[in-house]
Amino acid sequence: MESSHPRATGLPTAPLLVDSHVHLDDGSFDADRAEVLVRASDAGVRCMVVPGIDAASWGRIAALCTRHGGLHPAYGLHPLFLAQHRPEHLGLLRERLRDGNTVALGEIGLDYYVADLDRDLQQYYFEAQLEIARELDLPVIVHARRAVEDVVLALRRVPGLRGVVHSFAGSEQQAERLYEIGFFLGMGGPVTYPRAKRLRQVVARMPIEHLLLETDAPDQPNAGHQGARNEPARMRETLQAIAELRGESPEAVAAATTANACRLFGLPRPG
Repeated sequence: MESSHPRATGLPTAPLLVDSHVHLDDGSFDADRAEVLVRASDAGVRCMVVPGIDAASWGRIAALCTRHGGLHPAYGLHPLFLAQHRPEHLGLLRERLRDGNTVALGEIGLDYYVADLDRDLQQYYFEAQLEIARELDLPVIVHARRAVEDVVLALRRVPGLRGVVHSFAGSEQQAERLYEIGFFLGMGGPVTYPRAKRLRQVVARMPIEHLLLETDAPDQPNAGHQGARNEPARMRETLQAIAELRGESPEAVAAATTANACRLFGLPRPG
């Protein structure tokens, strides 16, 4: 196993980073969550956004973020968990988001990769949550798997929103349409794979003011860690890959993406 110490990537120091999307409440972290957080801190990842996926996850995330400094909750109804959602959960979501500690509404969106997910029902929950976000003036964290075009259309139907399309995997043209409405793109493990040529081209050319770093841990491990549980400390490797693609220093990319995340989510600067 490769070391997760910050010097393992070849960077001399650990610039401060924000993991804008990590599911630290996942059960795969139950046995060693404290150690995962220590490794993250050692790697400079001192601030993380933890998004919810269904109503059952919200209390767990709230408790986790209360126990650990630097963790910030978001709550939402994810399209992959459609079977768990009920219309009354939208009212409960609105109440939960009013607690004053929430930094975003998410994870929400559309998923056309799974063939038997009801697209009309996905759209219902997605658009209802976008309206709640506008009502409460919260940014949204959006999932868009093989559904970027319909996600862009839905976002345009609710003007005044801000947020991030996490784990972006669309085209440069779709990315530009998201920039036009003020959205960020979240980039993580997939960009570290040389075969991801289209994604790497998007990252190389995109305006840095629209870029956020993420892990989506425990999912989407970096190249070289296939099949392993992902964790926030691995963002150092993602940072290095993105810096190389852009021809910029890791420190410059870290500073810009951290500032972007703090601005979007209203986070204190990590220290």
